[in-house]
Amino acid sequence: MSFRLGLTGSIGMGKSTTARMFADEGLPVWDADAAVHRLYGRGGAAVAPIEAAFPAAVIDGAVSRPALKEIIAADPEALPRIEAIVHPLVQADREAFVAAQSADIVVLDVPLLYETGGAAEMDAVVVVSAPAETQAARVLARPGMTRPQFEAILGRQMPDVEKRAKADYLIETTSLEAARQGVREVIAQIRRQMRDA
Repeated sequence: MSFRLGLTGSIGMGKSTTARMFADEGLPVWDADAAVHRLYGRGGAAVAPIEAAFPAAVIDGAVSRPALKEIIAADPEALPRIEAIVHPLVQADREAFVAAQSADIVVLDVPLLYETGGAAEMDAVVVVSAPAETQAARVLARPGMTRPQFEAILGRQMPDVEKRAKADYLIETTSLEAARQGVREVIAQIRRQMRDA
């Protein structure tokens, strides 16, 4: 049975880059966002149930994220209904991924790991973090991103200071070298613990 390492961090903290570094070290990485993308795509498992609940959300046989955003903006009850459809499908996708792995450690990249209660299903959680000014600079450099959008996203995420306090491991992403060193140290520590258990 693989060790389940949850990987999370707020927007702009370098989580995607850090996930690639874990993959570079030979660990299988499951990406929650990519799973949702598959589920929403043509033939994806989320398409039919979302279409049944919100017919306007499905365009050309796939769930339209812009249409979903409009539905959520117009109806405060929509988001919990969508989550009730999508979360179990995402969890099933994750379980199938883990079951198919033979690696000693599997990395599960979940942006809202703490917010959705997913941390309880992990053997350990690593949080990626950087100073607030670094985070803001990274996010505001993204095409089309505005300060109000950034603030709204932060408002839906657990504050970085709380994530850091809950983390089993912390990787500082102030530089690529620091992040890579952190990834290697986390893997080495987990393997030591597994050997000594």
